[in-house]
Parts: sequence; C-alpha cells; structure tokens
Amino acid sequence: MFAVIRTGGKQYRVAADDKITVMSLAGEPGDKVTFEDVLMSAKDGAAEFGAKVKVTGEIVEQSRGPKVISFKKRRRQNSKRKRGHRQDLTIVRIVEIA
Repeated sequence: MFAVIRTGGKQYRVAADDKITVMSLAGEPGDKVTFEDVLMSAKDGAAEFGAKVKVTGEIVEQSRGPKVISFKKRRRQNSKRKRGHRQDLTIVRIVEIA
C-alpha cells in the first residue's frame, strides 16, 4: 500500500517504513506527525483519489540541506553580489497509512 501526500508545497509517494526529507516541520526527533493532505492512496492495484486516509510519521532528525550559492554579476560594471543559504529540512519515517 502506498499514498501520495502533499507537504511543504511538494508531493511525495510514500509507503510504510519509508524515510523522506521534507521542508522544515515543527517538532523534536521522536515526535509523531500526521499528514492529512493525502491526494491518492493505492492498495492491491486499486487507486482511490481524495480518500479519507491519514499518513502517520515520526520525526527522525532535524537537519539542513547543502549550501546554495546565488551569484550575480553585471559585466563591465564592477558589480557583483554573492549570497547563499541552507534550507532547513526534516527527515520523517513513515510509520503507517491508515
């Protein structure tokens, strides 16, 4: 059985015991999170869209992504700008799809 959930503006295909990396969620490692925005679920080849399914997960770790550099240069103007950031991420283990 698997489900397609939406969180942080992105969609993820998940099944039980999967680990996914999503945008930052509030909570400490070990806390339970429930994804109620389930777009689709499938069991034994039969798909249900907009089903009343809840996906439960457990926060494994709060981490940060790789550094992303934004560099802008205007040629022959002696003008350049370099900025960077690291995105906050949460690693979630899917416990069950009910």
